[in-house]
Amino acid sequence: MRHFWNWVKNDDETRTLYLEGVIAEESWFSDDITPAMFKEELFSGNGPITLHINSPGGDCIAASQIYTMLMDYPGDVTVQIDGMAASAASVIAMAGTRVCMSPTSMMMIHNPFTMAMGDTEEMRKAIQLLDEVKESIINAYQIKTGLSRDELSKLMDGETWMNALKAKELGFCDEVLYTGDLDLPDNVSGFSFGRRAAAACLMNRVIATLPKPEPVYPPDPEPTPEPITPDNRVKAADLMKRLSLLK
Repeated sequence: MRHFWNWVKNDDETRTLYLEGVIAEESWFSDDITPAMFKEELFSGNGPITLHINSPGGDCIAASQIYTMLMDYPGDVTVQIDGMAASAASVIAMAGTRVCMSPTSMMMIHNPFTMAMGDTEEMRKAIQLLDEVKESIINAYQIKTGLSRDELSKLMDGETWMNALKAKELGFCDEVLYTGDLDLPDNVSGFSFGRRAAAACLMNRVIATLPKPEPVYPPDPEPTPEPITPDNRVKAADLMKRLSLLK
């Protein structure tokens, strides 16, 4: 398996761990070698670690194991999100003793997904599995942020993207790097983007711009002919008189 992690030992005996790209392109499920290899490298030292993350996510089993290993590590783990911590990578970030984000970085959380095939019973099992995986992911988010499970569930339902300021506001990170004592205006205090909510909003706006069809009214009814009565009946003598005028 190609490593998605890289260890660097610094001159001051501290270590830096880089997680870049997809977390475990090949699943760690039923894999004893790769997790053991990562754990051996992690616990080969006992000093503080700086973990740099730039990842779109990946295998949730691998993310869960890495999260647990980092939580068990006796030293401090400072997480620095350089570009993106999305999906499973955001779970790993929650293991940091302190989580820092570049002001240009993003974090994304969403519901887990899988592929399933089979009858209705197999589909039910897949749904139950996804529900349980979601609850396990919420555990990591809740420990770090202190948000309620309902709030976190809604953020995951919406596939929420957060800039660094919004992530700090919600408790997903502790510090936005390089800002120092910069007094940020209120209108840039934070921003999050929910893909599903944005798609629904866009569709509503598109529908509002469509031309409304012209109303279709039923045709006017044919006028009812005047009934023939003895008073308005044409007499034969009058018809003969008109015919005699024809040349």
